[in-house]
Amino acid sequence: MGMARASTARDLIREIVWRQRRQLAAGVTLLFVDRAAGFVLPLAPKVLVDEVIGKRRADLLPWLAVAIVAAALVQAAVTIALTRVLGLSAERVVLGFRRRVMARVLGLPAADLDGMQSGALVSRVLDDANAMQNVVGFELARWLSNVVTAAVALAALVYLDWRMTLAALAVAAVPGFALDLTHRRMRPLFHERAVLRADLAGRLAQTLSGVRIVRAYTAERRERLAFAKALHRWYRVLASAAERKSRMNAVAVVASACVVGVVVVMGGRAMLDGRMSLGDFASYVAFALMFASPLLDLPDIATRASETLAHLDRLRELSEARPEDPGGGASVGEVRGEIAFERVSFAYEPGRDVLRDVTFTAHAGHTTALVGASGAGKSTVLSLVLRFYAPREGAVRLDGVDVAGLDLRGYRGRLSVVLQDDLLFDASIADNIAYARPRATREEVERAARVAHCDEFTARLPDGLDTRVGERGVKLSGGQRQRVAIARAVLADAPVLLLDEATSSLDAESETLVRSALAALSRGRTVIVIAHRLSTVRAADQIVVLDRGAVVDVGTHDALLGRSARYRELYDAQFGGAPGRESALTESP
Repeated sequence: MGMARASTARDLIREIVWRQRRQLAAGVTLLFVDRAAGFVLPLAPKVLVDEVIGKRRADLLPWLAVAIVAAALVQAAVTIALTRVLGLSAERVVLGFRRRVMARVLGLPAADLDGMQSGALVSRVLDDANAMQNVVGFELARWLSNVVTAAVALAALVYLDWRMTLAALAVAAVPGFALDLTHRRMRPLFHERAVLRADLAGRLAQTLSGVRIVRAYTAERRERLAFAKALHRWYRVLASAAERKSRMNAVAVVASACVVGVVVVMGGRAMLDGRMSLGDFASYVAFALMFASPLLDLPDIATRASETLAHLDRLRELSEARPEDPGGGASVGEVRGEIAFERVSFAYEPGRDVLRDVTFTAHAGHTTALVGASGAGKSTVLSLVLRFYAPREGAVRLDGVDVAGLDLRGYRGRLSVVLQDDLLFDASIADNIAYARPRATREEVERAARVAHCDEFTARLPDGLDTRVGERGVKLSGGQRQRVAIARAVLADAPVLLLDEATSSLDAESETLVRSALAALSRGRTVIVIAHRLSTVRAADQIVVLDRGAVVDVGTHDALLGRSARYRELYDAQFGGAPGRESALTESP
């Protein structure tokens, strides 16, 4: 834990404080001006008692009043300036950190993202990054202000009476150690609170995104109970943190009272003995209160510091995660589009291979169909082609080059894809199609929509292609969503096309429309398709039969029917041995 804290502190100095050094320097300068003006008030009693009253200097009263008002005006101006210098600087830091955290999240490997809830990632981007505001904003200014105030007040106290000052410090030392110990114990609590807050957000996002399933299975009560349990766990941590903070407040109040008690006793004796004037004592009390006020702020400052460091720990954990693309890959030029698997084995979990020694070649410009029962590994093959995951053994090659050594963005730019559960964003149909090429013209988007036969249903919508589809495309039917996804792949115009159950959501009429679109799209491209229609299988140049993660045969439809027992089993299971019936050949994985 100690090394982690040290690492966090170094990151804090390097990444935040050093980058904002000019703003922080200006803020510290303003704070010194503020504190200098603030010392007018504790000095005023000495002048009032010793000079005005003691020496009958009534002429000093107007000047004393002017000095007090002027000091207040200076402090007010400094407050406004600090808002501009540190407040706005803090907001810029937060914005920058959110951009960096979002970029880091988007750069995580698929395996890491699969193990995280979307709501938890939202918490990382918003809540954790927001902690930066405490570092370069008013919390830092507040801490520096207290340090400066306490240091100058301490110097004044030592000057006025060093014996009384040492006694007051000795009394305050024990509570100070107690405060430090409590602060150290609060940091893990805030880390746990941040984790529970992220889990809570993840649970809420999951429930809301699946609200139709929740209602369909009358699971509202279960979801309410699960959410209530998560809230209760979060509350327990909050209550524990609040209790510890209250103890810190209590200690600070007692420490301040003890300091004041020492000052009253020793100061009273000093005045009785003639070692201190009434004016000196009045100033000493004012400076003592000024020195004690940071003690009263310590619990709140310590709480904020613990909370900030806990969020920084979580950000550091994220920054230490291995990025999906470390950079340095070879650039990708023009490609023919041949995809080859060479003795590829892969497992999502250690010891449980999903693919075993898979070898086949999807030849450039030809269509390769993947068939097999549910769980055979068909979608995993496409995930490896897309480099969502890396093989445990073997290699995936593009035109003979291991894709692991290629620039990731350049490589994926040569692929277009229609996934089994393709995502549509809460935007217009045109925007969803243009997601493949944001700079595409309207004419190109409309052409892609026509190729995928989206115009067949957009013509009936009030806003046509500008109709918003809702979150995950909820306002469209399954077949319509799939055609928009196909139009997106059309617009991408990549040499390699990956289709994962691309027509699984289409009725017979829609399938007829999309089949012609896919035929036109596939011409001259390398196509790897998870087939579920007999017509797709028959049209493929080759069929790869997968069974329990292994390739059991490769060939054409007619050849496999004649020689592959596994392919015949799949065929008979779907068609009952009747070659004339054309329906689904395989289930989705």
